[in-house]
Amino acid sequence: MRTLGALLVAIGLAAATLTAQSAKLPPGAMYGADPSYKVPRTADGRPDLQGVWSNNSVTPMTRPTQWKDKALITDQELKELQTFMAKNVDDGGDAIFQNQIQLALDAIEKGKFEQISYDKATGNYNQFWMAQRDWDRRTSLIVDPPNGQLPPRTTEAQVRGRGRIPSAEDAEGSQRARPAGPEDLPLGERCISFGAPRTGAGYNSYLQIFQSPTAVVLLQEMAHDARIVSLNNQRHLNSNVRQWLGDPRGRWEGDTLVVETTNYRGGFMGSTPEVKVTERYMRVSSDHINWTITVDDPKTWTQPWSFMVRLKRTNDQVYEYACHEGNHSLPGILGGARVAEQKEAAERGKD
Repeated sequence: MRTLGALLVAIGLAAATLTAQSAKLPPGAMYGADPSYKVPRTADGRPDLQGVWSNNSVTPMTRPTQWKDKALITDQELKELQTFMAKNVDDGGDAIFQNQIQLALDAIEKGKFEQISYDKATGNYNQFWMAQRDWDRRTSLIVDPPNGQLPPRTTEAQVRGRGRIPSAEDAEGSQRARPAGPEDLPLGERCISFGAPRTGAGYNSYLQIFQSPTAVVLLQEMAHDARIVSLNNQRHLNSNVRQWLGDPRGRWEGDTLVVETTNYRGGFMGSTPEVKVTERYMRVSSDHINWTITVDDPKTWTQPWSFMVRLKRTNDQVYEYACHEGNHSLPGILGGARVAEQKEAAERGKD
């Protein structure tokens, strides 16, 4: 009886800890949390988050219109989607970088599956190179607002968007400005950086975490970006110091690692450089970390918004990331732009 009583107390304390930690989080951020789970600890008593974690979730960022009133689908609906995708996705076809769930739902409605090419002009990786995706019952990564949608953009952001030159990340088919030099091309295309925190799934999407009592290192597989996060209550850099990966500062709130990033040079997911991105890493089971990210930029969205990515433990290792497409393609891209300009000038000379 004494052992049973101690066990019940331990479970109760674990549940109370999770409840206390979740008080600052939207309800959806606790998806999959095991209240009986006992978090392993480092030598200094902090939760052990170290290791390699994969972000291969198939869950879309925003909730599809077909599920507008559902935060979760049923087990049967999940099974039907998985079966449909397994039958229709061709490993030899172009890689599916877009929203697989929306692709499947649209195909079911139309009665036709269209594995759309990401790059019709030059071709693309095939689906063979994409990681196996992790499925769960959630209908969106966004947990706040509760409708699973991005909040409305501010008037300022809408005006800013109309004046922006389309880039490689824009929707396929958009008219793109002809680059005068390498600085006119996106950082990712130049193999410099893919942003931080990087939340893209299914392709080079591992995150390796290292811990010490005074710092945490977050190593992103894509572009080998390593963020060294101080835990020493240091102030953020002066506002005139801007960095592509921002200026991260960390702290512990109970058993949750909180990383707050400001001082971006570019922004995050379409924001201004004034954005504040707050990440919360909570280990909720032996195989999962719930990674909740809150984006706050009053110049871009009418309210802060949050999304949660389920990171899954893997025994794989992170290999060197070597991005050479951008290195070797840039002369071709720029040379092609100059040839196009010469042809246009020659045509004008005939008039």
